[in-house]
Amino acid sequence: MRGITDTVKHLIIINAIFFVGTLTLGGGELFYNLFALYFPENEAFKPWQIITHMFMHGGYMHIIFNMFALWMFGSAVETQLGVKKFLFLYFSAGLGAALFQVGFYYFNYMPAFDALISSGLTQTQIFEMLGSNQAMGGINAAQFENLKAIFPVFNATMVGASGCIMGILVAFGMLNPNAELMLIFLPIPIKAKYFIPGIIALDIISAVTGQSFFSPSNTAFMAHVGGALIGFIIMLFWRNDNNTFNKFRID
Repeated sequence: MRGITDTVKHLIIINAIFFVGTLTLGGGELFYNLFALYFPENEAFKPWQIITHMFMHGGYMHIIFNMFALWMFGSAVETQLGVKKFLFLYFSAGLGAALFQVGFYYFNYMPAFDALISSGLTQTQIFEMLGSNQAMGGINAAQFENLKAIFPVFNATMVGASGCIMGILVAFGMLNPNAELMLIFLPIPIKAKYFIPGIIALDIISAVTGQSFFSPSNTAFMAHVGGALIGFIIMLFWRNDNNTFNKFRID
């Protein structure tokens, strides 16, 4: 694969293998049940999903766009940082993405869950209803509304390399602040030091408002924000800790 670094190439191959497995084994359910990241309160959650969800994707366009971004920005970042730092950045951003998204889920989940517990329902009863999508007899309207509110969170799955790639994208911007980038549907060159913060700002707005600008409505926007923030912190630390990174400029 010309114009692509070895580590990026291997990551793309691993993502492709996972995607083929999702399409061919057990009608997709087997791979999703094992490797997508479930909400920690759900019995389907397994510790290894914290890593494996980074290699899972929800459809052809999802994996195509992510792998295109990984090739476009990842190869440049790997060349400038080296393999070890690139991989540390990649997986740290992915873990940060998972932490932020799950934390955001808990932020929305806990008030309604606590209200259900205060209303007299047990944790076992709540989990049974959330898992079966069937309300038990005798619950009142307020309890039903709280169950509806947390059902999507309890049964949510998180897949994709987007968090990892957001960390790489931030690194690319810090390494190459004056590189000109363009959106596919808005072919106007914008410098990376403006383009990348703009993308992150849109993700924050989408996470808070639920209004999607360029991504599907089920996108884990806080995962994007988490990956970007971890990428920024790591790059900032490396820049301040190592004189070889004094070439980084954000002016």
